[in-house]
Amino acid sequence: MLRTVGVLLVDGLAMFEFGVVCEVFGIDRTDEGVPSFDLRIAAARPRVDAAVGVRVEVTHSLAELEDVDLLTIPAATIGHYDERALRTVRAAHARGTRLLSVCSGVFVLAAAGVLDGRRATTHWRYARELAERYPTVDVDPDVLYVDDGQVVTSAGTAAGIDACLHVVRQELGAGVANTIARRMVVPPQRDGGQRQYIVAPVPECDDDALRDVLAWAEANLAEPHSVASLAARALASPRTFARRFVEQTGTTPARWLTAQRVQRARELLEETDQDIEAVARACGFGSGSLLRHHFRAAVGVPPLDYRATFAARRRPVA
Repeated sequence: MLRTVGVLLVDGLAMFEFGVVCEVFGIDRTDEGVPSFDLRIAAARPRVDAAVGVRVEVTHSLAELEDVDLLTIPAATIGHYDERALRTVRAAHARGTRLLSVCSGVFVLAAAGVLDGRRATTHWRYARELAERYPTVDVDPDVLYVDDGQVVTSAGTAAGIDACLHVVRQELGAGVANTIARRMVVPPQRDGGQRQYIVAPVPECDDDALRDVLAWAEANLAEPHSVASLAARALASPRTFARRFVEQTGTTPARWLTAQRVQRARELLEETDQDIEAVARACGFGSGSLLRHHFRAAVGVPPLDYRATFAARRRPVA
């Protein structure tokens, strides 16, 4: 049963992610049937410097984290960590204590060596760095959180709420998790992953002729395109064009076109009220079913769910 929750703070602390843990586990909601948690906030030193120029005075020593049911690590500046904090993580892991990191807090777990051979996630901006620093960690950049049994890691910022509520749901049931979510005015469980929040980068290209073709194709996505038609516009053979395309962009013409069409669909879903069929035609997918297939594969959620999350609130025309 989840009763005692520890919060391990390190320098460079991110206040929002720290607040997420405190909001879920540190608020008394016993009047609504939520069990009370014994929240213990500790660090290697009595004071921890936050990333925004704030200094936090901690109320517990590391020794008081030795018998917690859940040890959480909020986000912090990525770097070197106090060895005493890392020993605390290792000892908790050895005891079988459940561990939960929020955003870049996963780097503390990785530095302690408890993620070796495990699947984990973090904010999409830090996913590559996590994989490069700790190649034995199986980094999944697309999800909101990863539950790998004893260790739960979450993506950026608000995904920490999802991970914390997930642990509450597992340990105390959906009713308790729903009550906490309702008080926090957040959904008790979100669909989709981080991909819906990531804008795909446009590949760089230093070939002038190819750049012109890419610009033209991007401006005319509704038209049918093929390697042969694009090659003709570049005054090259299909084989030469395809080879130059991969060399310059790192992807194939077909994959590039699909990515551009999905990106255009994202824009139309956010900025217009066009129905799915109209969006599909405007992007060059031809049908709503084809749009839904490629959109979900690339973004992680169906087009209408994406629109519900990201559609801009436009002022009515007077």
